[in-house]
Amino acid sequence: MTSEIIDREARNIFNLAAISLPPPHAVNDLLSIGVCVRCIFRSFGAHGSVYSCSSLTAPMLLSFLREEKGFHSDSSENGIDFDNDDSYCCVCLGILQLASDSDREMGKCEEKASVGGFVERVGEVIRRENHQIDGFSLEISIPPVIAANERALRLYLKKKYDCEEWFKDKFPSEQITVKDALRLLITSALEKHLDAKSGANEFRIRFMYTHSESSAKLQCLLANGHGCKRRKIEATVGIVVDLNGRTRKDSNAVCSESDAAILRALSSLQDHMFIEQFMLPPQKVSKPCQLTTTCHRMPIYIGGRYLKLSRKVSQSRWIIDDERMGEASVEEIIGDNALAICKGDSYKFHAAGREDIDVRMLGSGRPFLVEVLNARCMPSTVDVQQVADTINNSPERYVTVRNLKVLGSEIWTLMREGEAEKQKQYSALVWTSRPLTEEDLDHISSIENMEILQRTPIRVLHRRSPLERKRIIHWMRVEKIAGSCQYFLLHLCAQAGTYIKEFVHGDLGRTHPSIGFILGCRAEILQLDVTDVKMDFFD
Repeated sequence: MTSEIIDREARNIFNLAAISLPPPHAVNDLLSIGVCVRCIFRSFGAHGSVYSCSSLTAPMLLSFLREEKGFHSDSSENGIDFDNDDSYCCVCLGILQLASDSDREMGKCEEKASVGGFVERVGEVIRRENHQIDGFSLEISIPPVIAANERALRLYLKKKYDCEEWFKDKFPSEQITVKDALRLLITSALEKHLDAKSGANEFRIRFMYTHSESSAKLQCLLANGHGCKRRKIEATVGIVVDLNGRTRKDSNAVCSESDAAILRALSSLQDHMFIEQFMLPPQKVSKPCQLTTTCHRMPIYIGGRYLKLSRKVSQSRWIIDDERMGEASVEEIIGDNALAICKGDSYKFHAAGREDIDVRMLGSGRPFLVEVLNARCMPSTVDVQQVADTINNSPERYVTVRNLKVLGSEIWTLMREGEAEKQKQYSALVWTSRPLTEEDLDHISSIENMEILQRTPIRVLHRRSPLERKRIIHWMRVEKIAGSCQYFLLHLCAQAGTYIKEFVHGDLGRTHPSIGFILGCRAEILQLDVTDVKMDFFD
C-alpha cells in the first residue's frame, strides 16, 4: 500500500483517535524504536474502535500523518523498513500484530497475520475438539515481561519528552491493556466466524502467550537487582545465586513460574532501580510470543435424586488391591451415562451424604450432582430423559433416578449448604438380646429431639479424624414384627451426619446413649435403609 492510499475505515478511525496522538515526530520516534501502531495508541490513552480496525498498520499511520498533519519523513533514515521488517513490537512482542511463533496447538509457524486468518485458526481448534457452542468468552494470558516493556517505554518517553509542552497533556496515567486491546481487535470477527456471541461464561477460549527468551532475561535482571530486596526478588522469581555469584534458574523453586510473583517483584522496584536494570527504550525482538490456543466448557451439572436398590452396590467406585468391592457403583452407573450424552472429558460425582454399600437408599432418593467437565455438547431435555430411561430400564435395576435435569452452577452451593442442615429418615431391622415389652417399645417411641454424643466409629477410624460429634435424634417409631419379640423395625429421623449403626449397638460405648443403652441390653442392627433425605430444592 502506498503512502497516498488509506482505506476509508482506517481514515475514519485515525481521525477519531488522532486527538490522543502525540506530535508526528514522537510517533515517528516510536515507530523507529519498534513500537507497533496499536501500542502507540495504547501509550497515549486511545480507547475504543481504533483497536478493532483490522487494517491498522505503520505505513497507514505515517500516510495519515503526511496527509493530515503535513509530516514528512524518510522512514528508512529513522530505522523503519516496512518492506523488510523481521522484528516485532518491542512492547507487546507481536501480540497486537497477531503474530506468534509456532503455535503448538495448531502446529503452524505464523508470521504477522490478518484478523481473518487468526480467527480461522481459532475455529480450527474448536472444530477439532468437536465443541458445539452458542456463546463464548476469552481468557488471555500474557507474559509479565510485557509489563516491564510498558514501564520501560513510559520512562523512555518521560525522559525524552517531559520538557515538551504536549507531553503532560498527551501522556495518560492509565492505558488500555494488551489483553483488552486484543479483545477489541478479534472479538467481532470471532463472533461472525463462530456464529456465536461473546460474553457467555460457559464456553471459554484461552490464548496463552509466552516468550521464553525475554522472560528469562527479565528474571535474571530482577535477581541481579541491588539493595536489601535482592534476596526477596530472587526467591520470588525462582532464581538462585551460587557461591561464585553466578545466577541460575531453580526449577524446584516454589514460585519460579509464577507470573503474579514476577509482577509483584517488578512493582517493588522504584523507577531509579528499574532504570538501572532495564534498557530504555525496550529492545526490538526477532521472535514473537509463542501462542497456545485451547478451549474448554465450564462444568455442566446434571442432578436429581437416586435410589439404590441393592445391598451390593457402593455409592462411589470402590477398588481395593485391583479388586472391585461390590457389583457396581452409583457413581459409575449415573456418571458414565451422563458423560456419554455430554461427550465430556471426565466427570465428578457429588451426593448429599452417603450410605454404606450394604445400605439401600429408598423413599424419595438421595440428591446428587454429576459435574461433567469440558462437555462438547449441551444436553437437551430429551437427552437428559434418555439418560434417565437408560438407567431406570437397566436389567440389573441396581439404581434408579428421579427428577433428572440440567442445573445451574449455583446448585452446588445450595447442596453443600443444605447437606449440613438436612434431616434424614431411616428404617433399621434391629435384634435385641432379650424379649422386649410394650413398655420398652412405648419408651423408645416417646423419645424426641434426644442429643447423643458420638466418637468417630471404630470401623472408620482408619480414614476419619478421631472427633466427638453431637447429633440429634429427632424422633423414633417402633414397628413390631409378627411372631417375634426380639426383632423389630426401628424408624427414625436423625440429624445429618449421625452414624445410625453405632446409635443402635453403641460401638463399645463410643456412642452414648444408644438403643442398647436405653433398653439395657445388647442391640444389633441387621439391615438398614435410608428412606428420606430432606432437601426440597431437589424435588
